[in-house]
Amino acid sequence: MRIPSRVITAFSVIGLSLAMAGLADVRAGPLPDKMAKPGGFPERPLTMIVPYGSGGGSGQVSRAMIQGVKDAAGIDITPDYKPGGAGMVGLKTYMAAPANGYTVMEHIDDATSAHAIGKSSIHPGKDLIPLVISQITFSQIYIRSNETRFNDWASYVKFVKSQGGKSTMANVSGEGSMERINMNRIADHFGMKVQQVSFDKGGQRYGALKGAQVDALFEQPGDVRGFLESGDFKPILTLLDKRPKAFADVPSMKDVGLDFTPLMRFRGFYVHKNAPADRVKYLRWAFQKGFGTQSYQAFNKKKYMDLIPSFRDTEGAIKLINDTMKIYKKVYKEMGLIK
Repeated sequence: MRIPSRVITAFSVIGLSLAMAGLADVRAGPLPDKMAKPGGFPERPLTMIVPYGSGGGSGQVSRAMIQGVKDAAGIDITPDYKPGGAGMVGLKTYMAAPANGYTVMEHIDDATSAHAIGKSSIHPGKDLIPLVISQITFSQIYIRSNETRFNDWASYVKFVKSQGGKSTMANVSGEGSMERINMNRIADHFGMKVQQVSFDKGGQRYGALKGAQVDALFEQPGDVRGFLESGDFKPILTLLDKRPKAFADVPSMKDVGLDFTPLMRFRGFYVHKNAPADRVKYLRWAFQKGFGTQSYQAFNKKKYMDLIPSFRDTEGAIKLINDTMKIYKKVYKEMGLIK
């Protein structure tokens, strides 16, 4: 989809609001080291609905937070992966579960964009209570390291243009998502057409690139770190204005002439708004303490999540979601995706 020039300012505002949100941790204050269990809750392990596959970013961060909560509060949590519909299958599954605090959910910014565009009736800042936002990160474009048809951004653009719209890219969500908006803007700037192939499971996306089923991959660096360390993948573009030290040899948006502010990925953990208030309070404490554990901080650092501070407490998360929701709706109206 070619993006009208009249929405350029709105895109920049969206990206700026998310980028600015990641400049510093936002937390209400120091958390107590211990908190009494409300009425003995929980008396059994919790279940965590994860609306994507186990191998992608959501699966990885969920397991890391499960360990963090275990370390901080001694709570056992069992993940339940429900991929499909760009996160909507898991979201619907979660909303059908009893609102008693024994089921929590991991979700990403797709829940916000899906509500804004009308694909979901569930508002993540109103129908859900964010326990913590634990990751805010940037995206990159990857190719196979042994690719012979192109080897950097300039040669990739040249190749895509030569394919007449047949070049493919593995991506995660449908039209209107963070990924599609960013990639559509890039393609529009360079005058190229890319077929974006949607995969809900991270393993499928990564396998598609590694197995040469697609030409490129749109993803966040922490999610594919194993492929970067093994030498299977290499980034050819970082969606930031400046090169982070961890990717000093990879061109930034400014380096290739892109002047818009990119949308960021954010991931967090939620509980139903109708869960008992004392249980919600306890879960907020447990998940926010889980974020600060040594195990979780080591995970975020390993996944390049320390390059942009990621923490948002409940109030900060709601503000992030609501602000983003308003701007997404404005952009979608100007793109003609909603009325």
